Amino acid sequence: MFGKMQKPLAELLREYDLPVGIFPGDSTNYEFNEDTKRLTVLIPSVCEVGYKDSSVLRFLTCVSGYLEKGKLSHIEGMKTKVLIWMKVTSISTDRSKVYFNTGVKRTRSRDAYEVLRVGIRVEKF
Repeated sequence: MFGKMQKPLAELLREYDLPVGIFPGDSTNYEFNEDTKRLTVLIPSVCEVGYKDSSVLRFLTCVSGYLEKGKLSHIEGMKTKVLIWMKVTSISTDRSKVYFNTGVKRTRSRDAYEVLRVGIRVEKF
C-alpha cells in the first residue's frame, strides 16, 4: 500500500535527471523504494499525453520501473506510438535528448518532456 507522500514526483524525477513531463501532470501519488530503486507511479485513469514534438505516450493506471541517474528501466505500464503502439521498456536521457527504448530506440528532443501535460482519458491501453 502507498504510504505517506514523499517529495513531489517532479522533484524526484529532477534529482534523477529525468524530465518532469514523462508522466501525466495529475500523477502525484507514487512510491519509491530507496533500497531497490523501484518507482511505482499511480495515474488516475488510463490516458495518453501528447507532446510538442508530436510524440504520444500512453499510460496504464500504474506505471513502474527502476530509477537510476538519467534512466528509468524495466518499465511496465507505458507505451508510445512508433507507427504502431509499442511498449516502452526504458527511458534514458542526456543533456538535450530523451531516448525511448521499445525494442526500437527512439530519440526525441528533451525539451518536449520538460513541461507537465494533462493526460487525455482513453478507453484502452
